Amino acid sequence: MMIGGIHGDEYSSVSIVFKWMDKLEKNHSGLFHWRVVPLLNPDGLLQRKSKRTNANGVDLNRNFLTDYWYQRSRHYWVSRTGRNQRRYPGPHPLSEPESRWLAGEIAAFKPDVIVAIHAPYGVLDFDGPKNPPKQLGNLHLNLLGTYPGSLGNYAGVERDIPVLTIELPHAGIMPSKKQSRAIWGDLISWLKRNTPRKVVPAQLATPLLQEEGPS
Repeated sequence: MMIGGIHGDEYSSVSIVFKWMDKLEKNHSGLFHWRVVPLLNPDGLLQRKSKRTNANGVDLNRNFLTDYWYQRSRHYWVSRTGRNQRRYPGPHPLSEPESRWLAGEIAAFKPDVIVAIHAPYGVLDFDGPKNPPKQLGNLHLNLLGTYPGSLGNYAGVERDIPVLTIELPHAGIMPSKKQSRAIWGDLISWLKRNTPRKVVPAQLATPLLQEEGPS
């Protein structure tokens, strides 16, 4: 499963997913079965001034149900961010339609790996079992830790679904074509080594779901 646009003001995280979807359309290997979410937070993006949070002012990447969410998310938001509105976790876990929908998709699809695209830290982050890639293109592994209600915590730590977070270097500037190809190529190589081999019958998958990419 690949997810872009969890935060509405991270434009490159949306654009690069559409670029990779175009690549998938042109290369039908059937090696992986994809579920692609190019933009989880349309309300955050589609405003005169895009914002990180959704229409309700909630940071979707702090709204997933994780252990001790009520104690830890509020404490983190108040003590660590000073009630930063860009990181408001919401009134309760899965309070938002976007996070509820994604939690349902994860439960139904049962991905072997989740690839989440963000910006602008320019690193790779990783949560969960298996061996993380040390490098994709010019992005190097630099574990950022987990947060109450984050997708990495929800899926990677508590459900043992590896979550690879690609933090692009710039929110408003796409990587060069060369770097985009390098990240993609290294990602595919890592997935080949770290996901179970499954053959998806052609009649069961649309072109976007039956491609050489993450499962």
